[in-house]
This record gives sequence, structure tokens and C-alpha cells, in this order.
Amino acid sequence: MTTARTTTTRSRRHTVIDSPYGPLTLVATDGVLAGLYMTDQRHRPPEETFGEPDPGPFTEAIRQLDAYFAGGLREFTLPLHLDGTPFQRTVWAQLQRIPYGETRSYGELAEILGKPGASRAVGLANGKNPVGIIVPCHRVIGASGSLTGYGGGLDRKQQLLAFENGTQDTVQALF
Repeated sequence: MTTARTTTTRSRRHTVIDSPYGPLTLVATDGVLAGLYMTDQRHRPPEETFGEPDPGPFTEAIRQLDAYFAGGLREFTLPLHLDGTPFQRTVWAQLQRIPYGETRSYGELAEILGKPGASRAVGLANGKNPVGIIVPCHRVIGASGSLTGYGGGLDRKQQLLAFENGTQDTVQALF
């Protein structure tokens, strides 16, 4: 006797938008935002996995990103499809709780998660965040307050933090 296997195929779409930090590639899975990738981003998936170009699923994400870059939005309210391990998803959920204009260290996040010895694991999960800016991994810094690793590059991290802290008059295009 043979059994039939069903395979669920997920619909993937993408679009590229301009931002003060260079082009951003938005990726949706089944119509829900699943990725926001910067040019030359570490851990950026291959382009062929982004699906067909289609700006349709991204109207609200684009609206909220535009409002954020204009200084009028401090917290995103978008549904997200975050693929990752349970630990990664827990870290990414905690990133979304870091208020606009504030930072946390990897160690502080590990403590909040009840895993005080896991700052390195928190850093690895942070680096695999598939939805940068919206899930604000740029708000995580080293224990000494230093800027450490950022998949989009330390220049972008510094600019995003300066923008959120109001120490930069206007957002200037980096790329």
C-alpha cells in the first residue's frame, strides 16, 4: 500500500524599495512579510529564493517604512512570517520589545530570556534576523556600549541608531 504525500508550496513574492540606507528587498511568504534585506547583507538568502517581483503584498510595509524614515513612526505593527528555530524566534520577539531610541546588550537580552550565559547565542540569533529594521536588531550593542556586528554593516547600524536618537538632523543616503 502506498500513501500519497502532499507538499505545501508557499507563495513567495518580493519587491525592492529605496531607502535612506540603500535599496531594501522586501520578501513575502503567502502574502506576509518574511524578509527585509539590505544590499550586501550578511546572511542574505540567494535572490532566486525571493520569488516573483510583485509590490502587491507590501503596501502596508512600505507605508510604515516610509513613516519610520520620515520620523513619524516608532513601532511597526505588521504581521510577520519569521522562519527560524524556537530560540531564534524568542530572541526576535524580544528585539521587538526594545523601545525606539534605546539599546540593549547581548548579555541583557540573554538575562531577560532567562539564559544569562547565552549572550553569544543571542548574538548569533540576532545576526540571523530575517526582517531587519522592523525587527530592530540594530538596537543591540556590546556589553561595553560598543557597536558590534550588524548584518547590514556597522555604518548602517551607527546611522540607524543616530537617526533614532535624534543625533542626526536628517537621514542621509549612505549608498
